[in-house]
Amino acid sequence: MPPLSPPNTAPQHEPGARHRQLVAAALPHGPAITAVIHPCDARSLTGALAARDQGLILPILVGPPARIEAAAKAAGLSLKGIQIVPAAHSHAAAEVAVALAREGKVQALMKGALHTDEVLRAVVDKVTGLRTERRITHVFALDVPHYAKPLFITDAAINIEPDLETKRDIVQNAIDLAQALGVELPLVAILSAVETVTPAIRSTVDAAALCKMADRGQITGGLVDGPLAFDLAVSPDAVRAKGLRSTVAGQADILVAPDLVSGNMIAKQLVYLAGAQSAGLALGAMVPIILTSRSDDVAARVASAALAVMSIAGAKARAARLAASLT
Repeated sequence: MPPLSPPNTAPQHEPGARHRQLVAAALPHGPAITAVIHPCDARSLTGALAARDQGLILPILVGPPARIEAAAKAAGLSLKGIQIVPAAHSHAAAEVAVALAREGKVQALMKGALHTDEVLRAVVDKVTGLRTERRITHVFALDVPHYAKPLFITDAAINIEPDLETKRDIVQNAIDLAQALGVELPLVAILSAVETVTPAIRSTVDAAALCKMADRGQITGGLVDGPLAFDLAVSPDAVRAKGLRSTVAGQADILVAPDLVSGNMIAKQLVYLAGAQSAGLALGAMVPIILTSRSDDVAARVASAALAVMSIAGAKARAARLAASLT
């Protein structure tokens, strides 16, 4: 029996093609000076140098010099011409990298061989960190072979059970990133298990509130709809079958998960069962944070670096528009 094609999907394109387009789009805006935090294993060091070789970043390696050099030797990599800023261990490396960002010496951070919470602990420090008025949130940018366009999933890595105020920032950060990548009016689906507002399901109530916040200008730059079940967010056939009227349903650019657990499951299922290629970025700090998994391959790390470059360019464009509007 021949394999069945996935229902309600666009014709399959070459896996990773959109991420290669992302890298090409980022090149004119790079390279971004990037502090690579504790790159003491082959994966993180190889990813950082690959992003450098693509012209996306200028890496500054922060961590124990002997361990970094040993990792480079084991991976057959040359560190010639690359600055290494000494730090005794992973915690210290995160603190030093954050200090470099606060001082304006780097434009982005890149996670190396350490836990995400070690990076974030330094980033969110109330005195020495990189806080802004926004909550720090994470966006996965997925190239799903059977979906008609790039798909953004948020927040699947940082905010565990976000409240409504945090969800507002989750949505806004994702819209800003999508616009930086050229999506003029991102379509945002606020996910739940059903498409009706049901008081017993908190995520549906939050979805309704987020939609009203968008109506009142508290969220800008995108079209927001919800609650939407996953099928209604991505499948035109499901929308027609259920008779739903929506400008977002069936063609979402951004999927906003109710919580970290469900968002993480969605993203990883698309990667491991649907062949999606992933990239990830944390937003809402003074600089973007390339926040990849320790298991991510080189392609994911390069694509994530491209996201950071485009995010920086997008922030500059927003600042220029704001300045122009005030003159």
